Amino acid sequence: MLLDKLAKIEARYLELQELLSRKEVIEDREKLQKFGKEMKDLEELVFCLREYKKIDNDIDDARNLLTDPEMEEMAKAEIKNLEEKKQTTTAKIEMMLVPKDPLDDKNTIMEIRAGTGGDEAALFAGELMRMYLRYAEKKGFKTEIIEENPTGLGGYKEVIFSIIGKNAYGTFKYEGGTHRVQRVPKTEAGGRIHTSAATVAVLPEAEDVDIHIDEKELRVDTYRAGGPGGQNVNKVSSAIRITHLPSGIVVACQEERSQHQNRAKAMKLLRAKLFDIAEEKERSKRETARRIMVGSGDRSEKIRTYNFPQGRITDHRIGFTVYQLPEFMEGNIDSVIEALKTADRIAKLEKAE
Repeated sequence: MLLDKLAKIEARYLELQELLSRKEVIEDREKLQKFGKEMKDLEELVFCLREYKKIDNDIDDARNLLTDPEMEEMAKAEIKNLEEKKQTTTAKIEMMLVPKDPLDDKNTIMEIRAGTGGDEAALFAGELMRMYLRYAEKKGFKTEIIEENPTGLGGYKEVIFSIIGKNAYGTFKYEGGTHRVQRVPKTEAGGRIHTSAATVAVLPEAEDVDIHIDEKELRVDTYRAGGPGGQNVNKVSSAIRITHLPSGIVVACQEERSQHQNRAKAMKLLRAKLFDIAEEKERSKRETARRIMVGSGDRSEKIRTYNFPQGRITDHRIGFTVYQLPEFMEGNIDSVIEALKTADRIAKLEKAE
């Protein structure tokens, strides 16, 4: 079935090559761009298919040598090596056949809120924020704080930030849900392990063309920005709070010095929230038969446990466990991100079949 699908793709690629050589297509800019883009999109897949065919032919050639006593051992080693290459190439082709999420290339907005556990939950929320910011930096993304509500102990009741760069949403989208931490708090004299939680929401950033907001539906309030502990850090009313009256969604920003900049950031957050609601409705329609394996990203869903005494991180959606918690909290989270991406692609591929 896979080879039949690939044969059709290669046939279309060859057809596009032929079309792009025609005089009438070369002279039609629109067709030239359309066919050129389609051919470029198929290029890597066709290259992998041809590599697959070459490996298959090489395996047949190596098998023919098995009857020669002098070549038998070398042929067996070659076959083993080629079979491994074939398996890797097949997996790569399968992943490339999975339909791409059109939202993946968007920037993203992350909201982290302390859940159950008081000060310990707020400290954990701050650690999650730093973990994601470090990971984003390693990946070459730009980050901006939109809104934060710090606690006196260095934690956060709530923090909202944007991650800017190609495939930002596609990279972070699986992080939405409840993150649970198990450890002995510094304030615990008896040495008992406590369980706390923080919730993470991951939203694709929406442009004006994605979602229209009527200014008449907004109530905009200004106030003075405050620092930690209620300290007034701005004598001008530059902080912005926007209420979207139809939905009741409230967003705020006080991170920037100017009212204009704070309003722009608050509007970015509001667009993302409204866009996410609209997308969730569409997702629900598409996923009524079967939910994607790695979960919905809903904040109420417990997705991961960070067990400090054991140095263990477990992602409950795919049964993934690693014992590298200190490195993980420093932003080295590629292992779980890639495992979640792979699990999602496999689930989508199975569903497509």
